[in-house]
Amino acid sequence: MINLPDFLYTEKGRVRTVLAALLAMDVILASCALLEPQLWFSIFHGTPYVDPQGFLPRTGASWAAFAILQALALALWERQPGWLLVVAGVRLGDCFTDWTYLSVAQDLTWFAYPALALASPANLLAGLFLARAYGKRTAAVPPDPTP
Repeated sequence: MINLPDFLYTEKGRVRTVLAALLAMDVILASCALLEPQLWFSIFHGTPYVDPQGFLPRTGASWAAFAILQALALALWERQPGWLLVVAGVRLGDCFTDWTYLSVAQDLTWFAYPALALASPANLLAGLFLARAYGKRTAAVPPDPTP
């Protein structure tokens, strides 16, 4: 049997872990795309950085926005569970981007194939998990009867 840390046995612990992992991932992705684009191209394409239309910085800015929303959710979700739906929407909205990238990008490295292939289902699972956690969290709270 796998001995998981105690915090993974609670719903709160799992939500915190997922939000923290998503935050870390998007901080790394945004930093690489915005600050070290050559590193990005080396890891994913094995080629020199050539992006005349600036799509990598655009994508990096999106990841930075994701990171900000996930940081807010991590800090606020227990008092304001709606933040779980915000992040669920971000993840679900990003479900097909990596498979699209995988299907159209040229010169992909050995790392890019599994990373991009797994990212779309991971976004789907994270989005569904967070939406479900929101449902559980709000189902336990009775609605306010005052108009």
